[in-house]
Formats: sequence, C-alpha cells, structure tokens
Amino acid sequence: MTRPGEVRVEGLTWRPLGRRAAVVQDLDLHLEPGERVLLAGPSGAGKSTLLHALVGALGGTLAGDLTGSVRVEGRVGLVPQQPGDAVVAERIGRDVAFGPENIGLDRDATWRRVDAALAAVGLTQGRDHPTAALSGGELQRLALAGVLALEPDVVLLDEPTSMLDPLHARAVREAVARTVGAGRSTLVVVEHHLEPWLDLVDRVVVLGPDGAVVADTTPERFVREHRDRLGDLGVWMPGLPSPEPLGVDAELLRPRRALLALSAVDLTVRLRTRTLRGATTTTALAGVGATVEPGRLTALTGPSGAGKSTLLAALGGLVPVDDGSVDGVDPPFGRRRSGELAPHVGWSPQVPEHGFLAATVAEEVALTAARLGAVADVEAWLDVVGLTPLAGAHPYRLSGGEQRRLSVLTAVAHRPGLLLLDEPTVGQDRRTWAAVAGIAVAAAAAGVVAVTATHDSLLVGQADDVVTLAAGQVERSRDA
Repeated sequence: MTRPGEVRVEGLTWRPLGRRAAVVQDLDLHLEPGERVLLAGPSGAGKSTLLHALVGALGGTLAGDLTGSVRVEGRVGLVPQQPGDAVVAERIGRDVAFGPENIGLDRDATWRRVDAALAAVGLTQGRDHPTAALSGGELQRLALAGVLALEPDVVLLDEPTSMLDPLHARAVREAVARTVGAGRSTLVVVEHHLEPWLDLVDRVVVLGPDGAVVADTTPERFVREHRDRLGDLGVWMPGLPSPEPLGVDAELLRPRRALLALSAVDLTVRLRTRTLRGATTTTALAGVGATVEPGRLTALTGPSGAGKSTLLAALGGLVPVDDGSVDGVDPPFGRRRSGELAPHVGWSPQVPEHGFLAATVAEEVALTAARLGAVADVEAWLDVVGLTPLAGAHPYRLSGGEQRRLSVLTAVAHRPGLLLLDEPTVGQDRRTWAAVAGIAVAAAAAGVVAVTATHDSLLVGQADDVVTLAAGQVERSRDA
C-alpha cells in the first residue's frame, strides 16, 4: 500500500528531443514519506530532469524519449529552476492563492495561507504588488511561497536560493525547515552549494555525469567518505578549497572596438508595469553614481531587488533612463538601436533563454559575430565551458547550468568592449564555475569593461571593484 509522500522511480531513462545521449539512464530511487533528500551532482547530471519526472512533465510538456516508471503519492509542489516559469497571476497575492484555491480552500483559509507564506519567504510588498515588477531573487521567493501555501505532500525545490543574498537564502531555508519539519512533507531539494542544507536533510543522493546514482548516503557519511571522489566530479563538497578561475586565452576576448570608462551619473530608472488593471511604476534605481573601467572586473552586489540587474542593463543602454545619464560613449548606448549596440555590448541575461535565437548551440555562439561580419572561434569557446558534445543540440534542450554557460558564450564570442553578466555562475559545479569565472577574469585582463551582477561571494572575490546596492541606491563602492 502506498502512502501520501511516497516516491518510487524505477528504470527512469530520459533522452530529450534533439539530444543523442540520455540525460538520465536506468535511474532507481525510493523515498519514504517524510524523508528529506538533498539531490546533488555536476551540471547536466539530470537533477532537474528528475524533478520534472516527479511532476509528470517528461514526455508531455517536455518532449523526448521516456522509459521506466515514476509514481508519486499525494499532492506535489515544485519551485522550478527558472522561477518565472511558475508565475500564473499578475499580482503576488493572487499568484500564491492559485494553489489553495485549486484544492478547494475557502476564501478566508486561502488568504490566511497566502499571508503566512509571503511572510515566511520575506516578500513584504503586499498582495497587490505586480509579479512583473519582481527581481529574479524575489521571483524565487514568490515561487516558494506558492508551494508553502499549497502544503503539499511532496516538496520539490530546484536551486531555491541560487539568486538570493545570504540573508534571504537563510530565511528560505528556515521556511522550508518549518514546512517539512517533523516528517510533514517529503522534501527533495536540488542544490550545488550543499553545506547550508546538510543540517536540514537526512539523506544525500548524488547523480554522476551520466545521470546515474553515484552516492546515496547520510549527510555525515557524505561529508566524511565522499569528499575527494565527488569533488573530482565537480560537486561542491564541504571542506574542499575554493576552485580557481580557469585560464582563458585573452585573445579570444580582446575587444574589436575598445571602450573607455563608463560612468552612471545620478542615474534614476523607473520600471513601468502595465496590466489590465492599469500601470504600476517602481523605482529601481534612485540617483545612482558608479564608474566601470576597462581592464577591471566590477561586481554589483546587494540583496534581492536592490537594482543590480537594472544598473547592469542601464550601463549597456538596454533599459530607458528617466533621470541622469551614462557617460563615456557618444552617442550614449541608450540612444542606439540594437544593431548599433551589438558591436560594443555583450549581455548574458538573468534568464538565459531570453537571449537564444538559433537552432543549435554552435550556431548560437556564432550568431552575433556573423551578423557583424566577423567569425567567432566556436570550437575554442565550446571547449572552454565543456559544451563541445552538445554543439548540435537545441539551446532549449540544455540543462539550466548548460544554458547559462551558453548564454555567457553568446555575450563574449563577438569580442565586445562591454561585457554584462547577470548571475553568470548560477547552476554551476566546481569545474564549470571555474570556466565562467575564468571568462570574466580574462575579459578584464584583455581590456574589456567587464561587469557582473552576482550574489556569488567567490566571484565577488575575483573582482577588482565592488559596488554594493541597497534599495536602488549605492550603499558603498570600493576597490576589491
């Protein structure tokens, strides 16, 4: 007899449409009701694929070849790797209410759960705040609030703190602990940075590069017995020294058209969200001043919603500016069309899929350079980030971490003078982190104006300059 919260996976094999090799091969997994499992493994090992299998998305929403069986008893809640995929309403209160309403809760009970869930994840904007006005980190917390309000039998979390600052990440873990504590729900959490979660789980399952289980053990034995072996696979094992950025040939990044310093001068940006209910204006930046220079890597840091992504985009002329200016080029980037920006600006957005245009990985890397009449060294770049075996795959068939690495390549392969990287190390294992960090460091060494918005303290440690934002203003700026 099965019980709510029980999970059985037998012989699961999944090959996405357009991929030659299976992502997951003959996977078996059994979870008892109330078990709390940390699912780890290198980038592309099939962790997110397993979560998609548990919600029934493989072979339906996601096309490909599927064999084996998956059985999950009870109600399931998923926080996806791209939290924007979970948004179903234009206001945050209505979005969180979606689950409780669909299981038939009355109005009063629904809104009690909504308010409790929003408070648990630290979203304080109010029920009527537009979902379209949330940052990436805030969308992560919104998706978690929707799951908490549902009170499911099985909670699936796909890198739920990857775009959060340490304070909000801790609040999320505490909210999860309260929800699944005392065996109330079965938990499967996918993370790359494992140590903060080890005290919250009672089992660690590790998938290898071929999607097979290479370790299934307790947190204590995981740390004590598997550190070196799994570290060699790229797993972020506690106790190992931090990886060093990969050495990347600076000639791959030397700007075709070098830039001088760019300066945000008293910069104000208001983001406008239009819905059927009317328009909402949110001040993302308020009088910001900052300078980014060629030959230096600048890290933009600060809590979720502080304005990092907006400042990054404003420096490249990708969002309209209400007051102030970005000085250093004439005419300013904000007054140029996309075709005029392309030779100068490389941008890896927070949601990688938003920048993909081609049918294969190799074509995606080559595309911008080709449009500019140049040739990108596609083979060299794919080798740098470990995507050579996937050169012929469709960008949408990659894992989240693979998509992010591809997005970084699309930003650098045409050798721009300004490189803008938004959370480039999210979803990376130790080895792929080294590749992405190596690209950022090498870009600066090659004379690029290199800027990254990030919560990654290791990447911040590689920066030459650090600008910390809070509530749309510069809290402090310093040489690293």
